[in-house]
Amino acid sequence: MKFKILFSGIILTGALTAPLAVFAQQEPEEIALANSEFEDNFYEALKQKGIENYDKAVQALQKCLIKDANNPVIYHELGKNFLALRNMPEAENAFLKATQLDPKNRWYWQGLYDVYYENKDYNKSIEVVQKLMEWQKEYYQEDLVSLYMYTKQHDKALALINEMEETVGVSEKRKMYKAQILNTGKYAKPQKDQLEEAIRKNPKEESNYLDLIYLYSESNQEAKAEEVAKRLEKEIPGSDWAQVGLFKFHINKNEGDKASESMFRILQSPKIDQKIKHRVLNEFLIYASNNPKYTANLDKALTYFEDDKNVNAVKEVGKFYFNKKKFTEAANYFAKSLIGTPDDIEAIELLLYSYAESAQNDILLQKASEYIDSYPTHARLYYYAGLGANRQKQFAKAKDWLTDGLDFVVEDPELEAALNKQLGEAYGGLGDTKKKETYLAKADKLAKTIKR
Repeated sequence: MKFKILFSGIILTGALTAPLAVFAQQEPEEIALANSEFEDNFYEALKQKGIENYDKAVQALQKCLIKDANNPVIYHELGKNFLALRNMPEAENAFLKATQLDPKNRWYWQGLYDVYYENKDYNKSIEVVQKLMEWQKEYYQEDLVSLYMYTKQHDKALALINEMEETVGVSEKRKMYKAQILNTGKYAKPQKDQLEEAIRKNPKEESNYLDLIYLYSESNQEAKAEEVAKRLEKEIPGSDWAQVGLFKFHINKNEGDKASESMFRILQSPKIDQKIKHRVLNEFLIYASNNPKYTANLDKALTYFEDDKNVNAVKEVGKFYFNKKKFTEAANYFAKSLIGTPDDIEAIELLLYSYAESAQNDILLQKASEYIDSYPTHARLYYYAGLGANRQKQFAKAKDWLTDGLDFVVEDPELEAALNKQLGEAYGGLGDTKKKETYLAKADKLAKTIKR
């Protein structure tokens, strides 16, 4: 039985997205409109758009234009419907007309931006984004950087990135863009030469070594990056930052002991950012999963994240093994994560699933029944208790758990089918063939519904 389990985590997005925030300016469709026939057609258009009948919405809006041919609200709505229909030329014309009639309304420009971006017309997008920056400069600057990168206007992108680093700080995306720029064309060699010269003049300045290591790594010149990291370690023996570069080299060379030593130096350092520490842990996790003799070092590394309020590192390690279908290891880490966060129902379900998949049936039954005491209306816990009991041939106990569990199922045919199937197994174990067939038939019927 396969279950849908939601995982927390980083969600990766595209470089540009249409903003979802509601700003101070009023949305045009909220403006009150006079004239009964006009209003009827306008609100009919909104209704049809709401149920995705975009063609009918367009027809209703065109009737509105007969009454008022210069109403920017109507053109804005037409643009949105044409965009939904993927009729880009008409969408562009409609939004353009709206901006001409009322150039001070941000929503009209946003609609035009949506059209150009969807159409991958990034040069026109740049013009509109520059206009939109009148309302939300900092927000649209991020889009502008990406648009400059898409159109290979690297000079403008780099200038804007440098400006934003001064005004709003550094972001991971802009750091990535900057590295791409500095490693291509006219920027690549001079930048590296400048850093080498800076190191020669001031060999005790850590940041120059780090920037140079980053540039070499980004351009896949690992040998040169390692050489710089070793120079840093030699010049500044106590440098924790040198270990960041050396750690990766040791991992790549399969030097597990040296990688472990560098990792612990990094995790102990108050100078190194938590995000970098998480990245190092993730890389070591991958290494340890392929080299199990370093599992003890992984467990020791996790102790450095016990006070992290943002990420449950032990649980994330459990998910890593879970996704690799290494359920024994996954169960171990989910159990550890629940020591610190005993009310994490997602971790509880993942733990029980892992016990079931790794056939740890005795502890599956024990833990599921314990969690039922804490969450008496959580139907999936009853399923795991019944499953564990069935596998241990405790059929009467399984029947009771599973029957109770059915009472708490709410709009989850997959779980309901699983409970019925296990009930059939329980009654089969008890020798009641008639009820066994009844419940298995219910499970089969529900399963067919799910497939449709």
